[in-house]
Amino acid sequence: MGVEFIRENRHITGVKVVGIRWIGSGWCLTGVLISAQVAGAGEFDFFEARVRPVLVEHCYQCHSVEAGKSKGGLLLDSREEIRAGGDTGPAVVPGNVSSSLLFKAMAHDDDRLTMPPKANRLPESVISDFRIWIEEGAPDPRDESQAHLIRPPVDIESGREFWAYQKKKRAELPAVGAEEWGRRDLDRFVLAKLESNGMTPAPDAAPEVLLRRVYFDVTGLPPSPKQLREFLGIVRVKGIEVALRAEVDRLLASEAYGERWGRHWLDVARYGESSGKDSNLTFPYAWRYRDYVIDSLNADKPYDRFVVEQVAGDLLPAEGDAQEREHTIATGFLALGPKGLNEMNRLQFIADLADEQIDTVTRAVMATSVACARCHDHKFDPYSMEDYYSLAGIFLSTETYFGTAIGSENVIGGDLLPLPPKRGEAVPNPSITAPQVKKLEAKLVALDREEKERKEKAAQAMREGKNPGEFFSLQDALRIIWTRGGTEGKLKTVDDEGNALALAMGVKDKEEMVDAPLLERGEIAKPREKQARRFPRVIEIESVEAPGPDASGRLEFAYWLTHPEHPLTARVMTNRVWRYIFGTGIVRSTDNFGFNGERPSHPELLDYLALQFVEGGWSIKELVRELVTSRAYRQASDYREDCFAKDPENRMLWRMSKRRLEAEEIRDAMLAVSGELDFERPNGSLIAGIRDRSVALFAFTEGLPADLDGGNYRSVYLPAARDRLPDVLELFDAAEPSLVTGDREVTNVPLQALYLMNSSFVQARAEAMARLVTKGGGDPVRRVFRRGFGRDADAEEEAMAAAFFEKAAEEGMSEELAMASFCQAMLATGEFRNLD
Repeated sequence: MGVEFIRENRHITGVKVVGIRWIGSGWCLTGVLISAQVAGAGEFDFFEARVRPVLVEHCYQCHSVEAGKSKGGLLLDSREEIRAGGDTGPAVVPGNVSSSLLFKAMAHDDDRLTMPPKANRLPESVISDFRIWIEEGAPDPRDESQAHLIRPPVDIESGREFWAYQKKKRAELPAVGAEEWGRRDLDRFVLAKLESNGMTPAPDAAPEVLLRRVYFDVTGLPPSPKQLREFLGIVRVKGIEVALRAEVDRLLASEAYGERWGRHWLDVARYGESSGKDSNLTFPYAWRYRDYVIDSLNADKPYDRFVVEQVAGDLLPAEGDAQEREHTIATGFLALGPKGLNEMNRLQFIADLADEQIDTVTRAVMATSVACARCHDHKFDPYSMEDYYSLAGIFLSTETYFGTAIGSENVIGGDLLPLPPKRGEAVPNPSITAPQVKKLEAKLVALDREEKERKEKAAQAMREGKNPGEFFSLQDALRIIWTRGGTEGKLKTVDDEGNALALAMGVKDKEEMVDAPLLERGEIAKPREKQARRFPRVIEIESVEAPGPDASGRLEFAYWLTHPEHPLTARVMTNRVWRYIFGTGIVRSTDNFGFNGERPSHPELLDYLALQFVEGGWSIKELVRELVTSRAYRQASDYREDCFAKDPENRMLWRMSKRRLEAEEIRDAMLAVSGELDFERPNGSLIAGIRDRSVALFAFTEGLPADLDGGNYRSVYLPAARDRLPDVLELFDAAEPSLVTGDREVTNVPLQALYLMNSSFVQARAEAMARLVTKGGGDPVRRVFRRGFGRDADAEEEAMAAAFFEKAAEEGMSEELAMASFCQAMLATGEFRNLD
């Protein structure tokens, strides 16, 4: 047996060993955790005399196996459970009183936590005893938990009675009084709801207001003065109906549509170009998935096919290299998520990876997270731990290719997927020379030779009773591991001549399929019975086959998700599209269709549109067209006191809600009105050129601008590193790249105003806009209003502008600087960054 040399990280509870071991013939990264119980009988005496009696008297009636209750997911009758805690966190953290929620509750330090709940505060002597017990390491002689004995069965039948799990129902078009008002079927549902509550719709918005609304909603860009003139001309000649339909058709056919609506899906797909978490290394190949999404939306790929490709594209038949590339890149959806690349326990990393994939897929497609059942049955929705681990087997049978090399900042590495060649493709990833390839290969040979020699010398030292670390030290082991990882990582991205390879993030089935064991409280070290791969039981679709023994089951899972009879998928996507168009979803909790989410404001309308969506071929473009050509969408956003009194949140849609533009729209609009917007798609991403780089080092990385805004292309192509977004996106509430986000937050904070006043980006756009509006004569102020707001200035605004320029001239300001200042003031207005 080999002698062990262990670096220890000692905690009050005992010894927690994580990391490097000498095993047999070398140092190894083990990640093994060893716990040593240091408590003696005397320390247990204190627990038995001062602690256990209090728990029995005041706590067990609501938090014990014997009582059959675990309020808040908390059990207090075992050492394991009291340390694990419940829904709000660990009840006891040995040695750390301030982090122990049980102590906070007893001491009434937190208004949200009080214990016992129906009694006065416990005596100071008791609280002091618990403080001492926790500070001394919380020695506890009790046996492990039997929490599984009080797990009640998940109520599947009640779950199936919940509206979101019932089959979609086709409603008859409701009768309405104002028959002439509607233009689309959806208008009748909206009008019927209003009329039944004694309200009427708002008047139509002015044509110029409607045009600006449509442009931003469909393409994320403002209309140009020329486009506004042409639209108003058609309205005068042919009427608003013809003009609107023609404009919507043209916008849906433009490349700008996919860039705008692709960004919506990237929010849901938690698109990011770095790993996040502790290491936060770059993902230089993530951009391929971004482009796939945009191209799919522009091609109007049916939504069911879109989902299947992302969940199981690698398992679909491909007709030629182009489709094989597309299918491979699509599975980047599963590979893009945040990852703990410093997780020492490889099994824990794999389990966490599968968990993140389950969470993403179910939240994105079903608006409910089965991943909430990892450690216990879902607290609100009808998903059991058995459901979770049945899905976990599908993803544990899947290999994820995310492409990070092992280095000094991470212990987890990953490969990438090679793509079939594409004629004329310019790969943005760095190339190297053929001699450099040879040099890197020679470095690997030298490292292997050095490692072998050092291990042999260390083994000889062990036989002679000497310290092997003198010949193969911890520092030597780490240096070899990190150098080998970086060298191999670089070689995997180029061919033998040093040319950059076309690579992508994605997934493939593993060679060996597995069924996941149910893990008690989600802990790797506590496996129980294995769960056959299948789908959540609350949703039964007879025509979908269960996974076979020779495949992961991802393809079957994808078909299950997109089956026309699935109660959630079409409803969820229909609701997402409605939310992007009308500002609030029919189900306002866009990402939560579960028991704890909100109920639909117009349930019959949601089902009507969802059925229409499926029967019409799952076309997102057609759904968008249906909504933006409706009369409900054409309403003005004016305030009406009578309607506001009845429906202050506008859930019944008595007007069109105002909305602030999203971060990308604000930036793109500035580039558009200044005439600088570059409509060409950049090749790759700024991050594509900086492989294996920590986001923490961006400030020291050559070629990266300080604000990460590296060009005048559309904002969807800006870098999306986790924890370091470009300034304009960060300040104006872009989606957090680590989370499934179907409903962005909207804030109004001083930093936004400071950015608009002081940002070099905004100042540059104002200067360009000033040069543009002063060309060729005419009234530049009128041009500013037409370009920035899609309207003419009124008399008061014209007078204010004249007074500003007069004052600027009196103070000796140049005409160029005065006009640039005026343009910047316009870009900073609320009207510029708000619709209606």
